[in-house]
Amino acid sequence: MISQLIDYILHVDKHLQVFAQEYGTLIYILLFAIVFCETGLVVTPFLPGDSLLFAVGALAAQDLIRLEIILPLLVAAAILGDNLNYWIGRRAGGWMVRQRWFKNDYLVKTEAFFVRHGGKAIILARFAPIIRTFAPFTAGLGRMHYSRFLLFSLGGGIIWVASFGIGGYFLGSIPVIKNNLKLVFLLIIVVSLLPIVIEVVRHRREARRGPNA
Repeated sequence: MISQLIDYILHVDKHLQVFAQEYGTLIYILLFAIVFCETGLVVTPFLPGDSLLFAVGALAAQDLIRLEIILPLLVAAAILGDNLNYWIGRRAGGWMVRQRWFKNDYLVKTEAFFVRHGGKAIILARFAPIIRTFAPFTAGLGRMHYSRFLLFSLGGGIIWVASFGIGGYFLGSIPVIKNNLKLVFLLIIVVSLLPIVIEVVRHRREARRGPNA
């Protein structure tokens, strides 16, 4: 299953292209569902996000997807997913974090992210896999004021979808990028994960030094 997921993420453009050619407009429903679940459900942080949006833009440049339809649709999916996750965290977060299946390590990393960046973490988290999924849940669990959360959620959703989608639209048509999308997706994943790796390394160093260091 893990190998299949990795294959899907690295070849997301090919999978989406086949789906678009075979099922037409159903591609919009599929993309909406993926983005909504990745941002709205704490049990699906493994779904592709950044690379998917880039691939969507690249396919739009090939006229397989209409950019003026898919971008607003995915912005809506990202914001609705964020808000669902916030209210799950607010209403059921206390119960969920006590369950064995819950990934507490992810929650701890997200909380550290919040401590460092404050409310703007909702926007910054959009560009960090896993943290992107747990940030709205953590905001709800911590009872961040909803109007404040909503403001950051709206801004983050628009910036995230537009930057990767439009970037894929213009860059995906460049021959050297179009012919090496697998490497581009790998680069996107590495760059996206880099802040998390840096944060983990920093916390481990601080833990080794101890409180009196």
